[in-house]
Amino acid sequence: MGRTSLHTAREQVRQPAPAPSRGSRKRGRDTRAGIGFTSPAIILMALLVGYPLLYGLYISLFDTNLVNKWDFVGTSHYERALTSGTFLDSIWTTLIFAVMVVVGTHVVGMALALALNRRGIIVSIFRIVLILPWLFPEVVVALLWRWILNPIYGILNHILGTLGLIDSPILWLEEPSLALPSVALASIWKGYPLVMVLLLAGLQSIPQELYEAAAIDGAGKVKSFRHITLPGLTPVLVVTVILETVWWFKHFTIVWLMTGGGPVTATNVVSISIYREAFQNFNFGLAAAYAAVVFVICLGASALYRKVIRDDR
Repeated sequence: MGRTSLHTAREQVRQPAPAPSRGSRKRGRDTRAGIGFTSPAIILMALLVGYPLLYGLYISLFDTNLVNKWDFVGTSHYERALTSGTFLDSIWTTLIFAVMVVVGTHVVGMALALALNRRGIIVSIFRIVLILPWLFPEVVVALLWRWILNPIYGILNHILGTLGLIDSPILWLEEPSLALPSVALASIWKGYPLVMVLLLAGLQSIPQELYEAAAIDGAGKVKSFRHITLPGLTPVLVVTVILETVWWFKHFTIVWLMTGGGPVTATNVVSISIYREAFQNFNFGLAAAYAAVVFVICLGASALYRKVIRDDR
């Protein structure tokens, strides 16, 4: 018995391995083809995103405010950033600004998306008109709202004075308590169309039969919105909240052109701090460290959003 078993085992070892099946060969070809088709995009993304990101992290470890050489300083720029009162204040200002704009764009965008979620020529015209702010360049938006909020010849003060709501012109961009909300208002006007369009697309993907069944069961509009509309819009809301938070947390153009970070430091958002360190003080290493901190904050915020919304589903 022992010799027979040993002989059988040796014969099995000597037998050649079975040839790969046609399905496995096809999967291998598909995998190689997929890699071939996606590799140009991956290489392009690595060049356009990966290299600048890694280079920014690299120069954050050096003191570049020198004439002919770079002095390696390690993590001292990060330590300076995390202990700098000015930088931490700008982070707090940016957080307040981003929250105001994200909440505002979603409230306005949701209301308009619900109002436009129907058919008709008039509705189509309103869709075109309401998306126009997104098409304007940010420079145009900033200059337009500076004119609207001008205390002397601005149209907003004129309307409020005509209605008898104010007795004297309001210094919208000169008062520290009003400057940040004023800039946030202009940013909401610029940003709500994107949220509106995305939410409108999400609303149109929700089956109408769900609302009909809810109406038969006696559910009103509020319950239908809570139990059908919001769950149906959750994937879209994840995208819009993350995009809007990251975009407005690092925003620069509208704030800079409307207030320049003032009055005093009322609108000194973190992007302005980075700009001043890099292009006014020529301290590119510290500016890169500031930008790296902002990148980590945005990455953490997006991960937190995804976790919270997943837990709520």
